[in-house]
Amino acid sequence: MKAENRYHLIVGLGNPGPSYAATRHNIGFMAVDRLIRKYGLIACRSRINAQIAEGRIAGVRVLVAKPTAYMNRSGGPVSNIVHTHGIQCEDMVVIHDDIDLAYERLKIKEKGGDGGHNGLRSLIDALETDEFVRVRMGVGRPEGDIGVVDYVLEEFDASQRTMLEPFLSRAIEAAAAILCEGAKDAMNRFNRKP
Repeated sequence: MKAENRYHLIVGLGNPGPSYAATRHNIGFMAVDRLIRKYGLIACRSRINAQIAEGRIAGVRVLVAKPTAYMNRSGGPVSNIVHTHGIQCEDMVVIHDDIDLAYERLKIKEKGGDGGHNGLRSLIDALETDEFVRVRMGVGRPEGDIGVVDYVLEEFDASQRTMLEPFLSRAIEAAAAILCEGAKDAMNRFNRKP
């Protein structure tokens, strides 16, 4: 397939259903929703366990997906998309929450392990590779007695909500930069502390 005709894939990680929609763990879904709106991507029918939209971002042909399986089972739907559309894993960008980064900190990473993230672990297992780019969106670590699982499944607190829209805007700008400029140039632009 010619380079200009091949699909790139952007995946947002999260959990399906309204009870999870505004939680920290769903920041990948939130970013993808804004990406779809900003670039006018068109929803398409899918027999795969995912919501998919397609279109172009700065001339690059893209599919954008939100797996509708739970986070720790998102690898199956993403693997099906990759195989159905002949997508190379190096042409895939995954947007996800990261407790190891402070809130509002964004970091692009080219490849690597799952870092304890169940969604990434599921992707790596299903795709049998870690060779995909990640946009890590910092949600910070819990304070006090709250456990990590409870923390990421809570909604953002009031002070975090005030900064959420600019953070999401920066994440979708980073994803577009990866497609248009390549991961290394995008890392140079976005991996600095704001």
